[in-house]
Amino acid sequence: MDTNPLELIGSPGSPYTRKMVALMRYRRIPYAVHWTPGKPPKPHYPRPKVALLPTFYFPNEEAESGVEAVIDSTPIIRRLEREYEGRSVIPNDPVMAFFNELIEDYADEWMTKIMFHYRWAHAEDYANAGPMLAYWSDVKAEDDVAKETAESFSRRQYDRLYVVGSNEVTSQTIEASYARLIEALDATIGAYGFILGGRPSSADFAVYGQLTQLGMVEPTPSRILRDTSHRVRAWLDIMEDLSGFVPSTEPEKDWFDVGERGRLLKPLLTEIGRTYAPFLIANYSAIKDGAETFEAEIDGRPWSQPVFPYQAKCLIWLREAYEALDEGSRSAVDTIIGDTGCEPLFNGV
Repeated sequence: MDTNPLELIGSPGSPYTRKMVALMRYRRIPYAVHWTPGKPPKPHYPRPKVALLPTFYFPNEEAESGVEAVIDSTPIIRRLEREYEGRSVIPNDPVMAFFNELIEDYADEWMTKIMFHYRWAHAEDYANAGPMLAYWSDVKAEDDVAKETAESFSRRQYDRLYVVGSNEVTSQTIEASYARLIEALDATIGAYGFILGGRPSSADFAVYGQLTQLGMVEPTPSRILRDTSHRVRAWLDIMEDLSGFVPSTEPEKDWFDVGERGRLLKPLLTEIGRTYAPFLIANYSAIKDGAETFEAEIDGRPWSQPVFPYQAKCLIWLREAYEALDEGSRSAVDTIIGDTGCEPLFNGV
């Protein structure tokens, strides 16, 4: 294990950056975050093939620069599990590990739709986001330069709302999904403090990352969160720095036990089954058919958007995780997801 700080670049406006910084604080992994999106911390450092935040720079003796640029938070978390000992965020129980995978994926891929929608679809949020993103990139920027950057970036992002499926037809589906999600989280977190029990999982950090924007930055969804659940709003502040949290020395005692899993997970799984499951299946089917766009019904309303190849891979990975379960664990998962709407993810197309 390298004891030097693990370097990364990110932005406070990136939910995935917030996800990873909070996770490393909890795991007590030495890190150095550079708030310079798009600019490597050292001139000789490589750029990733796809410029996404956060970008991590892992030591690599075979690389000319001595480091490799790595993106995508979920596989990075699994790499950190292998390379750094202690304070794991992956449940040791296979059933709970599976649900951790599912919920983390939902947060990364569906909740980001909610975040992007609220950031750019409402006038008040739009007016807030542009300047924030400009100053997050350079807090020393001259006001006129920041204003020009904000206006340019905001127009570009507004024009990309269709990519995540946000439009006048789907807005009700997205916003109703957010309201129900808060209620589901309130019920789940209220039991033991975290989404899967008495210690944080990678799913907690994924949900937290998206909610740092929805519940703390964007005016409209922040008000909705405050008015719906002070518990979840308080949880965000606690999740920000869990470096002092001491989990049990017996991890198996921290996760929901067999008798409680179905009851405690059902509100959140039902929301996943109501929105994310039909989206994943429709997107996957369209890509299989060679289509560039797709239409579906989500939560009883029409949904249309361009296909998203990465999210087709997400469905494949979830199904592989399901198939990798032993027979007893798979049976337990089937029992818990029964009547939640998640079933078609694992017995569908």
